[in-house]
Amino acid sequence: MVTFNTLLPEMIVSNIKDSLKFYCKIVGFNVEYERPEDGFAFISYHGTQLMLEQDRHEVTPWRVEPLERPYGRGMNLSIECPDVSKLAKNLIDSGYSLRKPLEEFWYRVDKHLQGESNFLVLDPDGYLLRFAQDLGFKPLDRDEL
Repeated sequence: MVTFNTLLPEMIVSNIKDSLKFYCKIVGFNVEYERPEDGFAFISYHGTQLMLEQDRHEVTPWRVEPLERPYGRGMNLSIECPDVSKLAKNLIDSGYSLRKPLEEFWYRVDKHLQGESNFLVLDPDGYLLRFAQDLGFKPLDRDEL
């Protein structure tokens, strides 16, 4: 039995087979279960969970019109990754361009800095994905307060 996260994005995709190839074969997600007859797959990756659904090109309450590429405009999905360098290389070797190269960032969280290495990539439908590897916390310098 699968335990579901409390926030679980379901993304309409133009081609479920292409999406599963990207997410599972290249990135490393696992298929937890699927309903091929519905063009649906529930996938997971180190605690991240996504649902993918094949676009049926018909108006339903679930499909917000107009659905145009790139999908998911105005949103990025931040996905924790145990080895962003390895994943970035795998994506590039598989023919994907990084939208933003692998970089280290430190974000202020109250009186501390939280670090991560991250990069951006678009999935086959143009959903913006940020893969991030945690670098831990460090205190702010006095002049950064």
